[in-house]
Amino acid sequence: MAEKNDVTIYDIAAEAGVSVATVSRVLTGNARVRPDKKERVESLIRKYDFRPNTFARNLSNSKTRIIGIISADIRNPFYSNMVVECEIAADALGYTLMICNSLGKKENEYKLLDKLEQQQVEAVILIGGSVDQLVTDLDYAERINRLQEKIPVIIKGKLDGTDCYQVNIDEGKNLSFAMEHIISLGHKDIAFLGGRDDVKSTVDKRLRYRQMLRRYGIPFREEYIINAARYDNEGGYEATQKLFELKKMPSAIISINDFTAVGILHALAEKGYSVPKDISLVSFDNTFVSELSIPRLTSVGYNYKTFGEQLVRCAVEAAEGKAPSHSILIAPDALVIRDSCRNYEQ
Repeated sequence: MAEKNDVTIYDIAAEAGVSVATVSRVLTGNARVRPDKKERVESLIRKYDFRPNTFARNLSNSKTRIIGIISADIRNPFYSNMVVECEIAADALGYTLMICNSLGKKENEYKLLDKLEQQQVEAVILIGGSVDQLVTDLDYAERINRLQEKIPVIIKGKLDGTDCYQVNIDEGKNLSFAMEHIISLGHKDIAFLGGRDDVKSTVDKRLRYRQMLRRYGIPFREEYIINAARYDNEGGYEATQKLFELKKMPSAIISINDFTAVGILHALAEKGYSVPKDISLVSFDNTFVSELSIPRLTSVGYNYKTFGEQLVRCAVEAAEGKAPSHSILIAPDALVIRDSCRNYEQ
């Protein structure tokens, strides 16, 4: 170690076994640092009576005022709506949003996390992808934990083994809205198409689907839940092909989202089924797709503006050293009734 009067921030970091950025955060006190690391750094600061010079202090206090956001697939209208509202909210608070798209690939997420860290963003928001997996990938969780030593992370989803800030939608209540509407129209043979059983938001919906069937005394049929590898029109089309293999077609279908519902509509039309005359259809997200499809889709919607504001506000407060709530649950906005459902007739 250098002489006491010559000690630099780099010397402190080396002896403490931490990064220079960690020492800077301890000095400024404006970000979270693991207690053991903080204790080592503070001990060395006292030991060497370390006082950073003005240039170093200004450097450690520098702010990019950039928030990074990684979306699973911005081609999906749900994600594009969310990102736009986050961008508007960030701008209103004097921040810039750096938008990244992982295309649903975990290896892309790792690359993008590295890029955002290099760009010294103030916080990272994760929507979809790895944070929506039912079973957390341990390596990914560890990567996020390392990132959180420097930058707060806010997620829509869950990530076991981390203390990320969470802003989520009440998926169960969403499903209840859709099911109550379908059942009120007299439907009992109700299929659930799209999504995968390794995605938490889908599993939450499916659990409430089964619960609602029990509540209304409707028998559960396992074959009426059909997975799709993709959450888009292709996934909806493929799931509907499997539905045609069943002996009894349902009188109503719940689609995992609007994007998937488009594929369902195409597949049904090819087989001569009319919506809603032959089969009623309800979906989720209430994106522009629900207005443009034929027929227009009945869909459970969200207040995207509120959701975006909550995500960004949480990110900004965490970045500024404040104490936002660690878990926020947003209720669905409403079921928007359009043209894709009708009363069941024997």
